[in-house]
Parts: sequence; C-alpha cells; structure tokens
Amino acid sequence: MRTVDFSPLFRSAIGFDRLFDLAEAAQRAGEETYPPYNIERLDENRFQISVALAGFSPDEVVLTVEQNVLTLEGHKSEKEGKTFLHRGISARNFKRQFTLADHVEVKGASFENGLLVIDLQREIPEAMKPRRIAINGAAPSNVTQIESKAA
Repeated sequence: MRTVDFSPLFRSAIGFDRLFDLAEAAQRAGEETYPPYNIERLDENRFQISVALAGFSPDEVVLTVEQNVLTLEGHKSEKEGKTFLHRGISARNFKRQFTLADHVEVKGASFENGLLVIDLQREIPEAMKPRRIAINGAAPSNVTQIESKAA
C-alpha cells in the first residue's frame, strides 16, 4: 500500500495541523483490523462503541481519554505450560485509538461476555449553543404614534 507524506504541506498550512493529523490517522486506520469493533449512534448526542475482546478479562484492558483521543489497550498475559494444537482465538496485545469530536465525553464502560461497551455523549456547553438575541431600537409593530405639535 502506498503512503502519502503530508510534511511539505505543514510549512504552508498554519493552524491546520490537526487536519493533517486526522488524515494521517485515517490512512493508518486501514492497516489496523484487531480488535473488531462497532460504532453505533443511539440518538443525536449519544454514541456507543462495542469492541469484541474474546479471551480478555477486564483487568487486561486499559481505557484512557486524553485530548479528544480515546485509547484502548489490551495486554494479554500468556500462561506458560499450555500447548495449543490450534489457536483460533487471538491473544495478542493491541492498541486502538478513536478520535473524539469536540465536547464528546466518555460516560462509562462495561465488559460483559467478551464485549467491551463504551458509552459516549456529546454535551455542548450553554455558551456555545445558538441563542436568540433581542434587537433594540425597533418600534414594535402594534404601537401607533400620536402626532403632536411642538410648542
């Protein structure tokens, strides 16, 4: 697979660093296939990520959030003395990252039956929500002005 080098664009694109980082991450995302996951939209502001982690226990998985990046890491501890005739369940270490949009927060995570479910919610601050501004100085449409003569 051919890779694209974005470094020449960095010198002429001020303030777009995050855009190029996202493009590079999207390019690398095609290479990562483990562990499999689903991203589901529950409603306009709620999302859910489900990650299949067969063979992992909750203490072998670490979930962290830092600067709009959700990182999921798994470290499988190998038990010595096991001899496999066939090994179909993957037991390798992994690191998967999800870039979160602004104001998306992790509300919780649960691990059940080999499936890690991460609940996300977008919470836009009141200061950033659209609001109606009253316009001063305009005469209300239902008020009539009575003419008067100057003295």
